[in-house]
Amino acid sequence: MKHAPRKPAPPHRPGKPRRQPAPAPANPRLIALNKPFDVLTQFTDGEGRMTLKDFVDIPGVYPAGRLDRDSEGLLLLTNDGRLQARITDPKHKLAKTYWVQVEGEPSAEQLEQLRAGPLLNDGPTRPAEVERIAEPALWPRNPPVRFRKSIPTSWLAITIREGRNRQVRRMTAAVGLPTLRLVRMRIGEWELGDLQPGQWREV
Repeated sequence: MKHAPRKPAPPHRPGKPRRQPAPAPANPRLIALNKPFDVLTQFTDGEGRMTLKDFVDIPGVYPAGRLDRDSEGLLLLTNDGRLQARITDPKHKLAKTYWVQVEGEPSAEQLEQLRAGPLLNDGPTRPAEVERIAEPALWPRNPPVRFRKSIPTSWLAITIREGRNRQVRRMTAAVGLPTLRLVRMRIGEWELGDLQPGQWREV
């Protein structure tokens, strides 16, 4: 039996060289900032809004992750690309803890729905750690939270291990507990501690 002649192999086309990770900086820095309310998680803005530049005057650092403009609390900044990736990459599943003021009195069923991971418009969330806490001694928010006098408010500690856009607010809304105030207290091993709004420290 005759075999069909083999087709000549296509000419070798070397692929693009793999992008090498940036070398670690000679002086790696990690900054913990208490981001105030109404501040963008970036250093520039063409509309005159407050940014990180109003609080952090350190060249070469950039945010490791984001925190919404209307949220407060712990934001990490670094000049080390590898560390930034470790903090932000979802595969590392770093726990992030928030203190959340919600409108209403959570029922046991609502708390269980939050713990199980409510269904959002982009799919179900992963299970979360959720517990009721007493009202914490936080700094006053400026401007103050707008309350409805006829409806009580409650505080929850919520720990998640993923980082979808506005996830905690969407989770509480999905179970009927709109978020009024959200403060991030911890990312992995790093805590906000006693930092006041706009203050930062090297960690």
